[in-house]
Amino acid sequence: MNGTELTTEGGEPIRIIYPGRSNDDQGPDFCDAIIATKRGLSKGDIEVHVKSSNWRAHRHHLDPVYNRVVLHVVMWPNNKAATTLHNGRSVPTLGLNKYLTGSMSQWLNIAHQPAALSMPCLKAKHGLNPGPMMEWLDWAGEERFLAKASKFQADVVQTGASQSLYQGIMSALGYAKNRPPFLELARRLPLQVLESMTQDKITEEESLARQQALLLGAAGLLPSQRSNWHREEKPANKWLDKLEKLWSSFRCSEAMPDSAWHLFKVRPNNSPVRRLIAMSYLILRYKERGILEEVVNMIKDIPVSTGYQRLEESLIVTSQGYWLSPFESDPSSMVKNQGLLGRNRAADIVVNVLLLFTFAWGKFTSHPELKQKSFDLYHSYPRLAANTVERHMSNQLKLSSNLVNSAQRQQGLIHIYKTLCTQGKCRCCPVETISE
Repeated sequence: MNGTELTTEGGEPIRIIYPGRSNDDQGPDFCDAIIATKRGLSKGDIEVHVKSSNWRAHRHHLDPVYNRVVLHVVMWPNNKAATTLHNGRSVPTLGLNKYLTGSMSQWLNIAHQPAALSMPCLKAKHGLNPGPMMEWLDWAGEERFLAKASKFQADVVQTGASQSLYQGIMSALGYAKNRPPFLELARRLPLQVLESMTQDKITEEESLARQQALLLGAAGLLPSQRSNWHREEKPANKWLDKLEKLWSSFRCSEAMPDSAWHLFKVRPNNSPVRRLIAMSYLILRYKERGILEEVVNMIKDIPVSTGYQRLEESLIVTSQGYWLSPFESDPSSMVKNQGLLGRNRAADIVVNVLLLFTFAWGKFTSHPELKQKSFDLYHSYPRLAANTVERHMSNQLKLSSNLVNSAQRQQGLIHIYKTLCTQGKCRCCPVETISE
């Protein structure tokens, strides 16, 4: 069985270099896989079905979510139709029935062997030596920090400091699914425009209304802009009516289509509407000196040992006003109030945006003390909530949460995944040298 070579239904030899990680969300079954064919390496997703006809039966050929698929794995290839994607591209189909000569357990073993033969992390029978593993994670965490900080520094030159910080926060508010549309919205609706809404001699309520009308309107997420919205089905609401009227009065450029946003199977706390409203409260909170100056001064002043708590609290936004109970711009939908921006998301923004930005800003403005303070805060930052990639890598490398016990080491795992695993660089991986 170990010598089994895989061949697609088109007769092409194929090798699975990295099987990817299991997808617990909408879309293909495995993400970030790497396969090798005579055309070279292909990076993307893998979809698994019992029969090849399931691809069209499940209408994947009409769904752009499946455009990253590079391999269709099936138990039985029961038709000759090509596996075509929404973008018109075709991908190979791998039928496994021709390799099944024994029990189902043997088949499952075959399915995993090609990857295991070339992945050193799966060869480590007794786990990894904790000492060297921690050193590797710390190093990888620093490498990820410095690489991302360099991108912020380049962005500061191109867009300006305040806009760069704002775009970073907006992108992080989008979480995994909605990062691109949040960034696009930040570019369409610059921070300067939103902050100008807080400078006039108006009440805070009026300032919030203007910001929220601009954010939701430009995003195409006001109720009247949604494709599934019907006025006669929704009870009247004064606040939403006000936002609709304000958006109409702004006479802004064309809004983003609601199709730009991923709304299906998005957890309530990660709703784009909820996150955009949180952004309006943050801008209002720091209207006196602006977000840039507030963040920089805060990092200068806080102690390294407990500063993370102050940073998180500076971003937490509780539900207020109309947003206390309704959800997703729908007054008829009542969702338990869990806040607009909670501590877990705030912590992610601190580690992935604020500390990186201030490090880059300290370097750009020749303030080594700010640069060092940001780095020190990162080194001492406690562990964040685990994400999908971390869970996958901890399982793959057989690591416990006691070992991955800081934000830096969590970031190190992500760095290893993105620079080695998903690039097919198993030969460059030091895992074999740190096996017990």
